[in-house]
Amino acid sequence: MLNLFKKKKYVSVVESASETNEKTVFANTNQPSIPDGMWVKCPSCGKTIYKKEIGTFRICPECGGYFRLKAKCRVGFIADNDTFEEFNQDMTAKNPLNYPDYEDKIKKTQEKTGINDAVVTGKCKIGGIQSVLCVMDSGFIMGSMGSVVGEKITQAFEYATENNLPIVIFTTSGGARMQEGIIALMQMAKVSAAVYKHSEKGLLYVTVFTDPTTGGVTASFAMLGDIILSEPKALIGFAGRRVIEQTIKQKLPEEFQTAEFLLEHGFIDKIVPRENLKEVISKILEIHCGKGCEE
Repeated sequence: MLNLFKKKKYVSVVESASETNEKTVFANTNQPSIPDGMWVKCPSCGKTIYKKEIGTFRICPECGGYFRLKAKCRVGFIADNDTFEEFNQDMTAKNPLNYPDYEDKIKKTQEKTGINDAVVTGKCKIGGIQSVLCVMDSGFIMGSMGSVVGEKITQAFEYATENNLPIVIFTTSGGARMQEGIIALMQMAKVSAAVYKHSEKGLLYVTVFTDPTTGGVTASFAMLGDIILSEPKALIGFAGRRVIEQTIKQKLPEEFQTAEFLLEHGFIDKIVPRENLKEVISKILEIHCGKGCEE
């Protein structure tokens, strides 16, 4: 038997080749211990970055790539200080189709993210203008749209319509939530109807695409904004690249389904760096509302 305490520099863990195909693993016990969470890997360039260097806006100092933001973090730098009042904070998804382990998945994700579903909604001031703000969170089952997401956004539009307020929505989603089946798909029509009523009153709706925004969210309320903004290099689309290529039997451009491609083809109005978003949105709200929305 191998004496694990004999060697000072290395600990060698060796298993029989008949029991496993894994290679020998060596751990250098002289290496300094690094606390978890101090370093993060950039999703764009792949480099390991000291966490404090990515800053409040979570931008890679090496390549300028964006890390994904939690909903409450984004609310923090878009809403004016101490003005955000959350709607429907305790609304939680049920399991209408009795999908296996869905309740457990929801509960674990709630504990991990600190939110009850994939969108945070509320009212606030943005640049001094009273507004309704909705922020989706890709950390909650990939920002998928189920009954709670649809209901919270619908009620946010209804509040904005009733109180003559503009609404700003930051979108990120992998599409409709498969665990809720047709009920998830119905949210597309429900939210779109609420958008229409808001528009009929001549009120402003601003969409901000963040990475990624796909599926049923793109196919419904995300593309219905009066003004559509996007963060740089965000993935925006409906079906995946491979599915489209197999359907049309053609190779798609490399930049297909990026914010830059959509801007070039007229689907979005402007690409705005993350650190400038509040300034740009505030200006849009000021032009549209003037002093009428201020309190």
